[in-house]
Amino acid sequence: MSHFSSEPFTSRLTTRFAALKAAKRCGLVTFVTAGDPDAATFAALLAGLPRAGADIIELGMPFSDPMADGPTIQAAGLRALNAGMTLAKILDLVHDFRAQDQATPLVLMGYFNPIYAYGAERFLKDAKAAGTDGLIVVDLPPEEDSELCLPALREGLNFIRLVTPTTDAKRLPTVLNNASGFLYYVSVTGITGNKQASAAPVREAIERLRQSTDLPIAVGFGITTPEQARALSSHADAVVVGSAIVNRIAAGLDANGKAKPELVNDVLNFVRTLALR
Repeated sequence: MSHFSSEPFTSRLTTRFAALKAAKRCGLVTFVTAGDPDAATFAALLAGLPRAGADIIELGMPFSDPMADGPTIQAAGLRALNAGMTLAKILDLVHDFRAQDQATPLVLMGYFNPIYAYGAERFLKDAKAAGTDGLIVVDLPPEEDSELCLPALREGLNFIRLVTPTTDAKRLPTVLNNASGFLYYVSVTGITGNKQASAAPVREAIERLRQSTDLPIAVGFGITTPEQARALSSHADAVVVGSAIVNRIAAGLDANGKAKPELVNDVLNFVRTLALR
């Protein structure tokens, strides 16, 4: 087996995936957009996710031009931005969550522009201090590792890479180089929330990836139902559900776009149906 990545440190992600493996269980990664639909509702939702069955939480950093996101997550980002969410406030949310929960890994996912505007070095230090475990930055290719990936690893933050159905054998070593935490396999081509993932091609892709890396593999994009999550759970180390959860948040808004009283409970109940426990 050829190895293109190695775990440079033990993180909450390493620990969580080891625990899942020991329990012979596939993990659930839940994606939510930080601050959607407002800071207070979101904080309550975030606090409840681990108890509802989230093994790892991905926090989307809202951005005004999210090229990889479909309409569902774009709308969530706009709701969060309109409610006043900023990168600094996201780190405050992480800090508050971490005061209550020391175990659940939190990964920030988004685009480089807001990080660049914040100041990359300052962002990495503040993100680590707040209790962030890893980063997924979808618009920074491996060729730009010196920009954020290598400084993040030095700071003790995992840098998680996306692999897609179009990542060929020639490209894969480059993508795996410096990757850590886990590998995020994008099960469908295109934007989030747009198509359904099907088990057979995903299984083949994961088997192929396992020949090149020891990193845990999470599968995301196109997983919207408990049935789909279970169908993929026997092949992946974790499944990622995003748009389906964000749709539940949107469904819990009133005509003025404000959170109804039952929103948090409704969303957490949906997450319970996805939990692979």
